[in-house]
Amino acid sequence: MAEHSARLNTGSHDLPVGAELTAFMASGWAPSPLPADTRVAGFEATEGRRARLSAHFPGERLIVPAGELRVRSNDCDHRFRPHSAYAWLTGLTGEDQPGHVLVLEPSGSGHEAVLYVRPRSPRAGGDEAFYRDRRYGEFWVGRRPDLAEAERLTGIRCAHVAELGAVGHGRDATTEPELGAVLAELRLVKDAWEVAQLQLAVDHTTAAFEDAVRALPRALLHPRGERVIEGAFGLRARAEGNGTGYETIAASGAHACVLHWIRNDGRLDPKNLLLLDAGVETDTLYTADITRTLPLSGRFSPVQRQVYELVLAAQDAGIAALRPGAAFRDFHRAAMGVIAEGLAEWGVLKSASGELHRRYTLCGSGHMLGIDLHDCAKARQETYLDGVLEAGQVLTVEPGLYLQPDDETLPPELRGIGVRIEDDLVITEDGARLMSGALPRSVAGVEEWMGGLLEG
Repeated sequence: MAEHSARLNTGSHDLPVGAELTAFMASGWAPSPLPADTRVAGFEATEGRRARLSAHFPGERLIVPAGELRVRSNDCDHRFRPHSAYAWLTGLTGEDQPGHVLVLEPSGSGHEAVLYVRPRSPRAGGDEAFYRDRRYGEFWVGRRPDLAEAERLTGIRCAHVAELGAVGHGRDATTEPELGAVLAELRLVKDAWEVAQLQLAVDHTTAAFEDAVRALPRALLHPRGERVIEGAFGLRARAEGNGTGYETIAASGAHACVLHWIRNDGRLDPKNLLLLDAGVETDTLYTADITRTLPLSGRFSPVQRQVYELVLAAQDAGIAALRPGAAFRDFHRAAMGVIAEGLAEWGVLKSASGELHRRYTLCGSGHMLGIDLHDCAKARQETYLDGVLEAGQVLTVEPGLYLQPDDETLPPELRGIGVRIEDDLVITEDGARLMSGALPRSVAGVEEWMGGLLEG
């Protein structure tokens, strides 16, 4: 039976490695150290972040795993992205981090950070992992730092991940709610370096939106034009950054009424709008999150303009409500007030009061933004959703109207139209700065912008 099972389980399709090849692979390799001055991005900030976390949990061991590889199919893994708290505390954001763990060990003065890593496999001494280990071997997935290099990169004492078993129990950031909440709350206010990273993400995203518009003529001819748009955006995201910060939404026509439409398998019709919600993630894992709703013909029809301008007025009201000390929910309330009044003026609602407008808006009007798309989501409600805005916070303002194609409360000409306008802003000392202002928002601005890109 065992022999039969072995025949059914093919395993590796590589040939066995014999003694001659093993001996040959063990010698003849030149040294290839990392440059001695290489440091993780944001190196100057990570020690202070760890100290701020330490102050919340005196005398307690804190464990922050990078995470593990996840199987996509059979022996193929998903691309690895380290846990956001791990990346924020260490500066390590690459795909070579699976299985690594940051531990903050209690000490007399607070905590000592120890980073448990899987170091580079030596090329000699009988260790064959560098060419035989398909999951972690250097020849298969790329070079990792050795222990000394990892210490120089991060400024953290490093140990082999094999020694992690000797570490006792502690609070684990991936399973312990209080630690997760504190880590999220510490990230609510961004420092200047983080704001610069987010601006870089926004700038790359602006360029990617331009690429998507330039791809429209080709996309309109393709049976799955939404995917042509997704691909055009994704090429820029991968070339300029780590990739997209989340699955791109390229939703045309009634697909725009599905808030998280990521199938992107629809044909584009020049009579319809395209809702494109997408963001580039930098190599440091900070992501933009921008939405534009574009007329596929290059010009808004009268009814499309009607819906678009109501959403734009709502967004303007939401942006105007942003300032330090304002309640986080104030900008949503301001935007929804405009939406409700507009729906009442159209005769869709009998009154602007109450919550019936939510049938057509469905979700909140924005969220914190940072190293996660929906950043700081584990923060306690009183510090985030029921908290107040502070200078240095970065967030989105993204009201929308989603007029379902089968909604009989709507006049026929409005059915099947979905519009969202989303921008990224940083709270300043006296208001908010629009980070994504290079992408036009007005009807005339969008039409002129599209026209210039399509003519060029």
